[in-house]
Order: sequence, then structure tokens, then C-alpha cells
Amino acid sequence: MINNITLMGRLTADPEIRYTASEKAVLNFTLAVDKRRRDDGANFISCVAWEHTAKFIKDYFGKGSMIAITGEIDTRKYTDKDGNSRTVFEVIVRDASFCGSKKEGGSAAPAATPAPAAKPADDFDVLDDDDDEDLPF
Repeated sequence: MINNITLMGRLTADPEIRYTASEKAVLNFTLAVDKRRRDDGANFISCVAWEHTAKFIKDYFGKGSMIAITGEIDTRKYTDKDGNSRTVFEVIVRDASFCGSKKEGGSAAPAATPAPAAKPADDFDVLDDDDDEDLPF
């Protein structure tokens, strides 16, 4: 069976880390992921990160930060205070990566100026578009 998910979106709030009774770091956060068409809004995905991944996200990301995550979908059931049965779907985050900042509009790096074309070495012949007939493929 395969249970793998990759998402890229923005954090909806500053992450706040908590610790379990056994001193394990846990971070719950919500990721806003644009729907296919931007004017359709966004999906808000609940995510949970543990230990080193939780600390990494806490240290390097804040509200509005673009982040890419990979993990798996998990479900759990509970009974709310009114006695209703509830099911929660969330992503258990395995890895998190940078994807740019809010100021950059989500691009991984600012656009670079293209390098000038390199001059061909003296011991190579320059092929013209008409030379395609000589190629074996």
C-alpha cells in the first residue's frame, strides 16, 4: 500500500511547538494550499510534525511562509464533548523544505540574469540547423 503526500502551501499562523509527557517535540499547524484555480480559494490542511522536523519548522518558518512538505495521511477518531463521533484527517509530516519567502511570491530564488553564451572551443565544429541530416537519430 502507498500512503504518500506532497504539498506546497503557506503556514496560516506562527508555529508553536509543544512537548509530550515523554519530552517529544510536536508541532501542529495548518497549511493553506491553493486550489487548482486561484479564484477557487484554498484548502486548509491540518499537519503534525514530530521531533527534529517539528523543531526545523518552528525555527525557520512563520505565518505566511511558503513550505513544501512530504508525509502521509493519517486518520483518527474521537468523541467530542457532546458525545458525537468525529474523524480527523491530518498529514504526518516526514520532511519539510524551503520554497521561497512571502516577499518573493513563492519562487525558490530570485530570477537570475542569463549568462552570456559561451564561445565554442577551437577544436570543435559549430553545427548549423541544416546539419541534422548527418545525425544518426
